[in-house]
Amino acid sequence: MATKTRTMFDTRNDLPLESREKLVELLNARLADTLDLYSQVKQAHWNVKGPNFIQLHELYDMVAETVLPFVDEIAERATALGGLATGTVRMAAEATSLDEYPLDGTDGQETVQLVADRLAAYGAAAREAIDTTGEELGDMDTADLFTDISRAIDKHLWFVETHLNGER
Repeated sequence: MATKTRTMFDTRNDLPLESREKLVELLNARLADTLDLYSQVKQAHWNVKGPNFIQLHELYDMVAETVLPFVDEIAERATALGGLATGTVRMAAEATSLDEYPLDGTDGQETVQLVADRLAAYGAAAREAIDTTGEELGDMDTADLFTDISRAIDKHLWFVETHLNGER
């Protein structure tokens, strides 16, 4: 007999339960994306080849170091709302909305395109989360979290896109 996993816990947080449930669902979706983004940027970091190797290798490491703390912040916000954070690698792989990073994506310019595409998709999801959490669900704290994330991702997208030589 399988036992049902409890996904919401009692809390004195004054947001309505229905809103908190939707917030936790959204937070877990972005948690999956964040874990995936981190691992994909590290994939590019480890495997980039070409004349701009050191620049891109170090840039991708800097981006990954910025993304990694978002994992904890998003997961902790979900649990602070009484939810259960779903953040194993397997859970993230099943739930991510990001495109898979191709194994043969090693050429420097190709990695720039791939990383830029994933940063842009993640940034769009973060901006959507700002609107949903703040305007629709009335949680300005979670909206503020995603505002900080969006700002950081946009900055790193800018850093990466400068390597595109006018390509898009």
